[in-house]
Amino acid sequence: MSTAEFAVSYHLDMINTVGVAALVLVLGKAIKYIFPTLAKFYIPAPVIGGIIFSIVTLIGYKTQLFYLTYDEQLKNLLMMAFFTSVGYLASFKMLLKGGISVILMLICAVVLIVLQNGLGVYLAKAFGLNPLLGLAIGSIPLSGGHGTSAAFGPILEQQGLEAGLSISVAAATFGLVAGSLFGGPVGKRLLQKYNLHQTKKLESNKEMIEGVLTIEEKLVDEKLLFKASAYLVIAMLFGTFLTNFLKDYNIILPAYIGPMIIAAVIRNALDFSKKNIPIHAIDLCGSFCLQFFLAMALMTMKLWQLQELAIPLITILMLQTILVICYTYFVTFRVMRKDYDAAVISCGHVGFALGATPNAMANIQTFTGANGYSPKAFFVIPIVGSLFIDFFNAFIITTFIKLFS
Repeated sequence: MSTAEFAVSYHLDMINTVGVAALVLVLGKAIKYIFPTLAKFYIPAPVIGGIIFSIVTLIGYKTQLFYLTYDEQLKNLLMMAFFTSVGYLASFKMLLKGGISVILMLICAVVLIVLQNGLGVYLAKAFGLNPLLGLAIGSIPLSGGHGTSAAFGPILEQQGLEAGLSISVAAATFGLVAGSLFGGPVGKRLLQKYNLHQTKKLESNKEMIEGVLTIEEKLVDEKLLFKASAYLVIAMLFGTFLTNFLKDYNIILPAYIGPMIIAAVIRNALDFSKKNIPIHAIDLCGSFCLQFFLAMALMTMKLWQLQELAIPLITILMLQTILVICYTYFVTFRVMRKDYDAAVISCGHVGFALGATPNAMANIQTFTGANGYSPKAFFVIPIVGSLFIDFFNAFIITTFIKLFS
């Protein structure tokens, strides 16, 4: 459908796009306040506002009343800044400090990511569709969430998957709800089947909780924000050089991978030299960028592209949910030593393998509130879900895209 067929066709420049994104964020936060159920499932405000705005543009498209286009330069910059902040969270010193439990959980999570993408690609082919569709309903939206969906959706579209962004975002929204619904039942079933009880609180676990899990909430002032912004921009600068250097050798990576690698190198070099880094301020900057990036990505979705994929989309999502439930029940639980802590960790793994780390934390908080505390789970889940899974997921997704493009 050409733009000439619409009553109004309007292009939003950079300022207009950012302004609408701000309104979308305000709308999402207001609706989330009015309907607490949305907060219960940890559905982000930009997702709520962005989907509502994209529904409005869908109505405009279908009725031929209006059609909007957007300036996406700032959106791409915000995406790069967010993933650069993710790179700064990848502290391998912390990974080693967490001990064997964190390493085993990370291995479980990485293997599940590969299985999610493998299942998605296989089912997409079974439906006679582009195999990249399987990635759009694989670890991109599920283990990755809305941030990864908004980043990789346009890349999938560039590689030939129509509606890659819309599909990924729809799947990520489904995952947030599913991750909250199914985590508890998995933990409860394990508890009953193996007659598990709360383990004795080990001092080492208590120390891990107090010393590592909780990031101290510091007052972020102008000086810290400046330092955090400098860290982000410097990593983005040299990361872009790295990406262009690799491109000269026919190694094509998404634009944000280079900055994320450089950020991880800087973080670990500073850890090794025992120098402090304003990680809380960096994370705050990254979160701010993510909010606007998500708002821009979701409000620009073309929902009319989803209508022909409803049946494959629902079928693959259902089977992906079954995969996560079976994997956490039969694999994660056993790898994590088949005790009470392992049951709680499995409950949490369902949360971030389908939804996001907040879903995982809500799952284990509810579960342990009824059955007894698990310091080990409260340490392992956020370390893997918040600090490492996005880092590894990005490289696995990139490999799959190269294989099936």
